[in-house]
Amino acid sequence: MSAQLVAVLAVILVALVFDYTNGFHDAANAIATSVSTRALSPRTGLIMAALGNFVGAHLGGAVAKTVGSGIISPPAGMSGLGIVFAGVVGAISWNLITWYFGIPSSSSHALVGGLVGASLGAMLFDVEGATVLWAGIVEKVVIPMVASPLVGFTLGGLMMIAIMWIFRRGNPRKLNKGFRYAQTVSAAAMSVGHGMQDAAKTMGIVVLALYAGGYQDNTSHIPEWVFWTSSTMLALGTYSGGWRIIRTLGRKVIDLDPPQGFAAETVASGVLFTTSWLGLPISTTHSITSAIMGVGATKRISAVRWSVAGNILVAWVLTFPAAGAIAVIAYLIARPLF
Repeated sequence: MSAQLVAVLAVILVALVFDYTNGFHDAANAIATSVSTRALSPRTGLIMAALGNFVGAHLGGAVAKTVGSGIISPPAGMSGLGIVFAGVVGAISWNLITWYFGIPSSSSHALVGGLVGASLGAMLFDVEGATVLWAGIVEKVVIPMVASPLVGFTLGGLMMIAIMWIFRRGNPRKLNKGFRYAQTVSAAAMSVGHGMQDAAKTMGIVVLALYAGGYQDNTSHIPEWVFWTSSTMLALGTYSGGWRIIRTLGRKVIDLDPPQGFAAETVASGVLFTTSWLGLPISTTHSITSAIMGVGATKRISAVRWSVAGNILVAWVLTFPAAGAIAVIAYLIARPLF
């Protein structure tokens, strides 16, 4: 077995580890609102989220191509594999840090930040061919990163206002019961949307590894085994659950009732489906959290615990540079091996 094949396998392995941590880190995105409103039991919610992630992964090819070819352009060979390896290690590290503190940060932006940081680290050592595609990052990452929470917050508020007006004469007890059933559908949509976004990012990393290792001549083709492997690992990670973050989204930001939970999940899943179709790698965390805040603000501004929301916002801002900085350190350590 050649050294380059070993390096390719190492990058694929660390990508799948990232996929698994992404699953338990972002399980809250799909089920926190449904669990908090008691529409689903925690274990049932996790099973649904895992299955939805598995299905959604097979629909996320456009996002995978963006991650594989629109963020960085690594050199072929061992040096390129080292960059991808360090970038994913940076993302995993930030995922674990934010999971430990129960902060729903973005695994997607951690991955992008890690890849950029590792590439910049390689450029410091004048590694030939290491390139950061800044125009692609601005167009397909930064602009959607800013826009998606604003869209989620606004549409979440508008949808909740519409629900309150349509059902203004309804019986609250019957409405809550009906919306608990409806949340089964909206939570399933969130799960599929999460798979379309987050499993796709791992697929993009695996394709990058295959390209840099010389086992594929482009970054646009995604082998079928990559779909199955990435979706399976994300589903397993989701099923293991990320209870710390589930508690933060489900209870600490705002106490949701079933109509509010349905509105937040419906809006967030709509944002995920649209951006996945466009090939924009956005954060599922940003989408659902902003939708929850928008829905909660219609009740009264003070219903949202803005101090918790502020902590989440700080994590959003720190994710890019923090994951990037960790990736630079990881590159310095791993460089002799690549």
